[in-house]
Amino acid sequence: MVRKPQRLRYKASMYPSTHKARNGTESARPYEPEKNPAIRRLTAGAIKRRKGKTIFPIATAYDAPFGQFVEKAGIDVILVGDSVGNVVLGFDETTPVTVENIIYHTQAVTRGTTRAHIIADMPFGSYQVSDEDALRSAIAFVKEAGACSVKLEGGRDQAQRIRAITGAGIPVVGHIGVTPQTAGLGPGFKMRTHRDRLIDDAQSVEAAGAYAIVLEVVDHEISREITELLSIPTIGIGSGPHCDAQVLVLHDILGMYPHSPSFAKRYAEIGRVATDALASFAQEVREKIFPEDTAT
Repeated sequence: MVRKPQRLRYKASMYPSTHKARNGTESARPYEPEKNPAIRRLTAGAIKRRKGKTIFPIATAYDAPFGQFVEKAGIDVILVGDSVGNVVLGFDETTPVTVENIIYHTQAVTRGTTRAHIIADMPFGSYQVSDEDALRSAIAFVKEAGACSVKLEGGRDQAQRIRAITGAGIPVVGHIGVTPQTAGLGPGFKMRTHRDRLIDDAQSVEAAGAYAIVLEVVDHEISREITELLSIPTIGIGSGPHCDAQVLVLHDILGMYPHSPSFAKRYAEIGRVATDALASFAQEVREKIFPEDTAT
């Protein structure tokens, strides 16, 4: 004898079709998960609106703890720079830094922060070949690494790349003056003084859709002029006091290495403090002072 399959009877009490949401309205969802109050990161638009209103600091960071320190210090824009190659990875220059390096370090900084706007630096080779390569790299920094925006070096020559990336909805910071990735092709790290070229580069970057622009080691008066001409914030590094923001490498701020660029200011000597602390640890181990014998 063939038995007819039993139909599962629906009980409204077990699976209510509607329930009261926290706002008091009816909801067809079976439940509404509890959520912590959302903390939204500072947006590129909010940074752009600071133009002419307030001068703001930016610092680099490359890992979770220092990202947290930077944010706790009240700095809400953090650059994960390709300077990671020099100050963390042990390279003499930035060109060996890869997309994977930047993704790895950006992920760490993102995990260590909550509200800060995270800018991922696009390393050499990640955007020069084509718009498609540039866009693919930028998407990886946003989707995989959690960056809020990206930065790339170049003026008029990279305007099309900026258009391609911003056209996909990813905010871009430009970078002119000394461009470390290609500094060896020109006068190196000497101050840039070609006024007409610099102004043309800056205006090209703005017209391409960048929301801010780094001026690195640019003549101070030219930096002032560019800052007055543009409607987007200028971010100075070694370019004088007239920019809308100032950025420094974390390791220069903290004095983690014996030497820093002439334009940088050392606010601590963490390298010396760390060395002294490690030397004290080593001495106590050798002299059997640490660890203490608490068993007796």
